[in-house]
Amino acid sequence: MPHTQSDLRPDDADAWLERALVADGAVHRDAYIEDSGFTARVMDALPAPAALPRWRKPALAALWTVAGIGIAFALPGTMFDVARETFRLVSARPFALSEIAALLLVVGVATGTGTVMALRKD
Repeated sequence: MPHTQSDLRPDDADAWLERALVADGAVHRDAYIEDSGFTARVMDALPAPAALPRWRKPALAALWTVAGIGIAFALPGTMFDVARETFRLVSARPFALSEIAALLLVVGVATGTGTVMALRKD
């Protein structure tokens, strides 16, 4: 689908190039180049697209269902084990307030960095 002028954002660094290409395309959009059926012959000579087997989609659905059920059964036990080990590590050693603040700072920076990376526009 060709771009129109309304598709362009003025803040894009390459908007000038996009505008030039759209304008050039508008000039030649209605022009037809006679090729004596060459394009049709090439398209007919191309092999048919590979069709996926009919069993593939139901098999994938079944595998994902089994994986989901397995995770659902394993997750509560795993979370309980993680919580128990975390409590064991935390209760075994006293922490200073500065260590807790440093840990919260690291978690905050990691969370902020992840958020910025996820929301950035390339």
